[in-house]
Amino acid sequence: MFGRLLWQLLRGNRGRLAIALVAIISGAAAVSALLNMEFDVRRKFEQEFRGLGANLVVSAAPAAGSSERPLLDADKAEAAVLAGAPEGTVAAPFLYVVAHARDANGTLPARAVVVGGTWLDVAPQLSPWWALNAESIPARNDQSRCIAGATAAKLLNAQAGSTLRLAYGDQHLDCAVAHVISTGGEEDTQVFASLMAVQQLAGLTNRVELIKLRVPGSPQAIREFAAQVPAAMPGIQANPIHEIPATEGALLHRIRLLVFSMSMLLLILTAICVLGTMAALAAERRNDVGLMKALGGSIQRIVALFLAELAVLGVTGAVLGYAAGIGLTFWIGEKVFGVRVSPRPEVFFITLLLMIAVALAGVIPLRSLGRVKPSVILRGE
Repeated sequence: MFGRLLWQLLRGNRGRLAIALVAIISGAAAVSALLNMEFDVRRKFEQEFRGLGANLVVSAAPAAGSSERPLLDADKAEAAVLAGAPEGTVAAPFLYVVAHARDANGTLPARAVVVGGTWLDVAPQLSPWWALNAESIPARNDQSRCIAGATAAKLLNAQAGSTLRLAYGDQHLDCAVAHVISTGGEEDTQVFASLMAVQQLAGLTNRVELIKLRVPGSPQAIREFAAQVPAAMPGIQANPIHEIPATEGALLHRIRLLVFSMSMLLLILTAICVLGTMAALAAERRNDVGLMKALGGSIQRIVALFLAELAVLGVTGAVLGYAAGIGLTFWIGEKVFGVRVSPRPEVFFITLLLMIAVALAGVIPLRSLGRVKPSVILRGE
């Protein structure tokens, strides 16, 4: 009997209930899309912010009263830093020297350039703006090839395939230019070679000047990791590159605030629409409620019937709205943020609970039906 009455209620007020259902579907679609953005956007933006390069620099702490350049023991520093690094951390050591460079044929006079020794297979991951083809990047210990900045290459009249001679004191290194990079930054004036080769060139075996890292995680997680690094090895310091974590944190905070504000606004608007629809239905159902009371129906039974009706609206609207929200999620991700956002299964259950709660708010105007007197209805008043 309860099911039959519920079905008749749903059929008898199709027009008004359709308005409430459309409101719930619209609210569920928008809220589920925003929640998908909130749940997935952090992971997506952490991936995207990798394009900004290294976000942490580890170096030797300067000694008080010493004018010598502080250097690190490469093996010990790498082991200490990477031992406690979060999964997915990318790191590369660097050693810089000022060498005299010229083309190997000696057609031009030698020019002083900064030569950076590093892991050539990893450094481009920390500097994506180098825009190198991964398949043609020199191997880590390849001492026969190097990468030249655009300004340095022009100064030395070099291009891809040219051979450079790098001299430092009595030592020299010949390397073929594998790539010429143009970044608009200080890298344009430098030449990058194998770390091992530059260490031998400078006579600084197993020494590095600094280690650059790209640490995944929130800005707070990066700062916490940076604070732990000095404890792993005395004499080293870790300094976040503040612009990147700050930019990442500010953007994520604004997105989260936007998602929360818009979700609350949409839920309030949906609830108002449902309340308005149910208020109109309450006025129309006075006679039905009076008749049910006259036939012996309890107010608890009648309220349960209306609550079931609202729950059906909430569940139906949530399911249909979530399905529409999946398409909206893809559209927002690609058109607004330029990334593909994946729907998250937990968002369905959150959307379902929210829409049921919004729908059940429609019981507020129906409370007035509890005061309906059967005698008044039967007299036609």
